[in-house]
Amino acid sequence: MHIDVPISGDTIKLGQFLKLANLVESGGHAKEAISAGEVTVNNEVVTSRGHSLIDGDTVGLGEDSATVVVDGDDGDYFDERTANDDFDPEKWRNL
Repeated sequence: MHIDVPISGDTIKLGQFLKLANLVESGGHAKEAISAGEVTVNNEVVTSRGHSLIDGDTVGLGEDSATVVVDGDDGDYFDERTANDDFDPEKWRNL
């Protein structure tokens, strides 16, 4: 199975990504798999849980793999210049 997994920042640590992509069940399982040499990044074995992944990196574990996709949509961004004139940003700022 191969999936694309969006992340919110520019980088993510290997251990965190394994959990996010559901390639492992827990942080402990991630640590064990990484230290045992079972995890690859771009087809090379990586044994550091803190290895930084960037957009386009592919992580493999067994027959499963996942590719890091940087999610450029911040979603929560508010631009007052293009907002609806009837919208009052002061009313919503402190929620």
